[in-house]
Amino acid sequence: MDKGFNGLPVVDDKGALQGILCQSDLVAQQRELPLPSFFTVLGGFVALTSLSQLQRAVAKMAATKVEQAMTRNPVTVAPNTPVNALADLMVEKKFHTVPVLENDKLVGIIGKKDILRLLTSTSQEQA
Repeated sequence: MDKGFNGLPVVDDKGALQGILCQSDLVAQQRELPLPSFFTVLGGFVALTSLSQLQRAVAKMAATKVEQAMTRNPVTVAPNTPVNALADLMVEKKFHTVPVLENDKLVGIIGKKDILRLLTSTSQEQA
């Protein structure tokens, strides 16, 4: 937070992207446990949410290591991804930080602040 990063990539010993750790992953530890909803059919209970969703939520809340808290297999972009496509992705998926891969190698990470900085500098140049 002190350095202004919203998220950071997580790589293995060979530099391969394993996941991304975002502020939202850490904030998830402070959430209330999302208890599943149920309804009854013929005297039996049927869950409206899956057990796997509940297990993932509990695991994130109890995380003590990066590998437990990070988001695995994050959406990535290539260096030549158009800025408008990246902006659409961030808005639609509510991403704040996206890793940049080239030939399956992490070459950077881009966040909403980077896009805003680019848009601000472009608009100043046009003025």
